[in-house]
Amino acid sequence: MRIEDEIKSTFKSEYHKLLVNLKLTSSRLGEGMQVSMKEFGLTSTQFNVLRILRGQKQIPASVGLIKSRMIERNSDVSRIIDRLLKKEFIIRTENKLDRRQKDVIISDKGLRVLSQIDSKEDQIKELVGHLSKKEVQQLNELLDKCRK
Repeated sequence: MRIEDEIKSTFKSEYHKLLVNLKLTSSRLGEGMQVSMKEFGLTSTQFNVLRILRGQKQIPASVGLIKSRMIERNSDVSRIIDRLLKKEFIIRTENKLDRRQKDVIISDKGLRVLSQIDSKEDQIKELVGHLSKKEVQQLNELLDKCRK
C-alpha cells in the first residue's frame, strides 16, 4: 500500500516522503519484531543487547561499548542490563582494571534463547518475506547509503 493511502497525507517533496516512509516502515516492522520477541520474554532492545554480546564471543563488553553498538542509542543500557541480569541472560562482573566499570558477557541461558530465536527465523522473515533476495540486497545497500 502506498504511504499516501495508508496515512492519508501528502508530502512537500519526495525527500520528505522518504523520511516519513522510513519512520513508518521501521515502526511497522518493529511492531512485528516485538511480537516475535515477546514469546521469549524480551523487548527488541534487550534482544539487541544480547545480539551484541553474542558477537563479542565471550569477550567482556563495557556498558559504553554496548551503547555504541546499539540500534537505538538513546536507550538506558544500564537499566536494560539490570533486566537481562534478572532473567539470567547475562553475567555482569566488576572490571579488574577499573572498579567503576562493569564487564558484561552473555550467559549460556542467553545463548540458548538467541538460538531459539534464530530457529524462528522463518517467522521473523515473514515481515519482509514478500521481497525477493535481490530486492532485500538492494534495499540494504540503499539504507547503508542513507546513513553515510
